[in-house]
Amino acid sequence: MVKTGRPRVFDRDKAIFDAMMLFWEQGFESTSLSQLREVMGNISAGSFYTAFESKEKLFKEVIDLYTSTYGQVMLNLTDVLLNPGKAIEMSLRQSAKMQTDRCHPLGCLTVISASTCSLEHMHIRDMLKEQRDLVRSWMSNCIRRAVDQGELPASTDINVLTTFFVSFLHGISIQARDGVPFETIDAAITQTMSIWDSLR
Repeated sequence: MVKTGRPRVFDRDKAIFDAMMLFWEQGFESTSLSQLREVMGNISAGSFYTAFESKEKLFKEVIDLYTSTYGQVMLNLTDVLLNPGKAIEMSLRQSAKMQTDRCHPLGCLTVISASTCSLEHMHIRDMLKEQRDLVRSWMSNCIRRAVDQGELPASTDINVLTTFFVSFLHGISIQARDGVPFETIDAAITQTMSIWDSLR
C-alpha cells in the first residue's frame, strides 16, 4: 500500500492575516475569492466556505484583526493620563509611521477599503464607517477633555476641530499610497499641531 502524506493543517489565524494583507492592498470589492483562496495556501472553495462562510464574514474578521493590531496606533486618544494635545500628536505620528511602513500595504485599511463600494456592498462601507466613527469619537472626546481641563478655551468648536484632525488623519492614507515619505508627513504633523497651539 502506498502511504500518503498527512493532509496540510489549515492555519486559520495565518489565513486571516494573509487575507488582511490582500484586502489592505486591493480593497474589498477588488479582491476575488480565487485570490483569497490562493493567498490562504490554495485552499479549496469548500474549505474556504467551511472556515469563513462568505467573503463578507471573512472581511469582518480581517477588520477585527486590523483594529486589534495595526489600528492600535490610535489608542493614545483614549489615554486620560496623557495631555490631550500630546495624545493627538502621538496618535498622528504613530499612525503616519504605521501607514508609511513598507512591511505591509501603505495607508489605512479602513480608509483605503472604503474608497469605492457598490450599492451591493453598502453594508461593507457601513462596517468601515463604524470603525472610522469610533476613532472620530476618540478624537472628539480627547478635544473635549482639553476644553474641560482648560488646555483649550471654552469657546473651542469641538466638532470643527475634530473634523480638522480626522480629515488630516484620513489624508495620510492617500499621501502614503502616493509615496510621500514618513519624514514629510511627520513634518506636516508638526505644522498641523501649531493650529492646536494657536488655540490655547
